[in-house]
Amino acid sequence: MKSTSLLKKSASELSGLLKERKITCTQLLTELFQKISATEPSIQAFLQLPDKEKAYEEAAAIDILYAKGETLPLLAGIPIAIKDNICIKGQKTTCASKILENFVSPYDATVIKKLKANKMILFGKTNLDEFAMGSSCENSAFHITKNPHDLTCVTGGSSGGSAAAVASEEVTLALGSDTGGSIRQPASFCGVVGCKPTYGRVSRYGLVAFASSLDQIGPITKTVTDSAQLLNVICGTDTNDATSAAYPVEDFSLSLNQDIKGLKIGVPKELLNDKLQPEVKAAIEKSLAVFEKGGAIIELINFEAFNYAVPAYYIIAPAEASSNLARFDGVRYGLRAENQINLRSMYQKTRGLGFGPEVKRRIILGTFVLSSGYYDAYYLKAQKTRALIKKEFAKAFQKYDILLTPTSPTTAFKIGEMANDPLAMYLADVATIPVNLAGLPAISIPCGVSKDNLPIGLQIIAKNFDEATMIKAAHYFERSK
Repeated sequence: MKSTSLLKKSASELSGLLKERKITCTQLLTELFQKISATEPSIQAFLQLPDKEKAYEEAAAIDILYAKGETLPLLAGIPIAIKDNICIKGQKTTCASKILENFVSPYDATVIKKLKANKMILFGKTNLDEFAMGSSCENSAFHITKNPHDLTCVTGGSSGGSAAAVASEEVTLALGSDTGGSIRQPASFCGVVGCKPTYGRVSRYGLVAFASSLDQIGPITKTVTDSAQLLNVICGTDTNDATSAAYPVEDFSLSLNQDIKGLKIGVPKELLNDKLQPEVKAAIEKSLAVFEKGGAIIELINFEAFNYAVPAYYIIAPAEASSNLARFDGVRYGLRAENQINLRSMYQKTRGLGFGPEVKRRIILGTFVLSSGYYDAYYLKAQKTRALIKKEFAKAFQKYDILLTPTSPTTAFKIGEMANDPLAMYLADVATIPVNLAGLPAISIPCGVSKDNLPIGLQIIAKNFDEATMIKAAHYFERSK
């Protein structure tokens, strides 16, 4: 087998080769490190590169277990990159922010414990928009991650580093976090698979909070099969997370390779309008034909939630962010501005130096909508809107098994193109935000490319805790297109 062929393979394929002893973990790592050396200077997907010595030690130990014929977990020996807002004990967790530039986590996030228990190899920390606030990976305090398909374009965000690392074959699997589309939108822009599980499916313990009622960890992978297998690893209830759902976790790989005859699909008209990039609209229409060919029943539906979800989200998320980020004050951990005349001055200087423009914007907005005299007018109204959005989804799922939408109304835009227009950037999340407000599972899968060879993503939304149907539909499309 030619060594260069390994990087083209999915995690499930590599896992099979490892179990059959046709390759070794050490061999796989060597190719990945060679790829990173060649690619990372231009892509800049990582904030912390993988520790070579530690990775090779882990790989050698796993190779010995495979050689002995021991029964190992499905993804044992597969490297996985971690978004740098997920804590790993003894490693920096910076959230791409100057305020946490030198913070070293004293504990492992629950998902990290699960990865270690499954003998997966932790493979570096990836770049993100600061504190996961952004849709382009341009808001990192350290550098901008570039899209592997066009280095002049953004990766999407906030999990842009994880999406770019998988798309550029610097790693086979990655974890991201999704607050309003932060896994699915970069997956769409980079041409990979990005899955946001049902809120509560995956423990948030050890995920640095942005908006606690919206945040969810999920996989970024090359294939739907990889996504299903990684979900098997990271899902499950956790006593350390009060929002963790005590819901049984089925084997998601059982949903693979199933037909979709009779599957009822709703397609919101609001996301197939003239505001959609023509190439994106054409790709979605072709995708619908693939599902129809498989025997699915497709109907266009009115879905008003997509008209008012964005304003509701950009009140609720900043409000929660202003509360969560109050802990970064220079007293307990992170950056501290020295030689200040009093405590108030130290707070102001620390937060002024430590936070970037987008984080400051959202803290100010969140503080405003929570302030006396404005709470009812903004925050309370946004929460009532959120309740209506949930009801509209619940009504839709009484008739339809899944909903289909574009993941993003456009392909990846140029770096700097929206830097001075935050509202335009916010509106780019119109298709993904409602899913987080309702706590639903959704997956973005590649469904075409533009004339500029930029990927286009298709979003599949399912009802709460019905990842199985979502995966069934996604895998059918992946193997049929």
